[in-house]
Amino acid sequence: MRWFWVDRFTEFVSGQSASSEKSVSLSEEVVDDYAPGRTHFPSSLIVEGLAQTGGLLLGQMSDFKDRVVLAKISKSKFYFEAYPGDTLTYQITLGPQEGIGAVATGTSHVGGRLQAEIELMFAKLDDERFNNVELFEPAEFCRMIRLLRIFEVGVNPDGSPIQVPEHMSEAEKAFLRIGV
Repeated sequence: MRWFWVDRFTEFVSGQSASSEKSVSLSEEVVDDYAPGRTHFPSSLIVEGLAQTGGLLLGQMSDFKDRVVLAKISKSKFYFEAYPGDTLTYQITLGPQEGIGAVATGTSHVGGRLQAEIELMFAKLDDERFNNVELFEPAEFCRMIRLLRIFEVGVNPDGSPIQVPEHMSEAEKAFLRIGV
């Protein structure tokens, strides 16, 4: 499984916006090893956490069938560094959505302080060129989505809860049958 730079989702409105959190810990190797002598959480990983928040928000619209990737960072501005003990709150809002992707704006806050602002562009991989390219194993991906609490806090725009997509639920059940 790839690394996730988000600990949990706190809000999730399908196709519109999401909020997630990342608690920075001194026990994460990257905090101390990224810039020896300057212990902080790298800005590049804050960008990645915001991108993961936005990518999951966009991916959920197709029941996670579209393969969504970060295509471009249009702009980013950081106001101060994040340190061990800080909890970063990521907020993402999806903008116009084209057939091939979407634009998202996001912020990172530490407490009530604006830590970073960003604009991201996401693309959906073309099935013709990337057919059979699986970014994540479905059962493992479903497990991670559950751990991030998307299905606990996620709602549709009308307020009804989002559901675990059937194809992910089936993959999870098949994995459990094999793994038992």
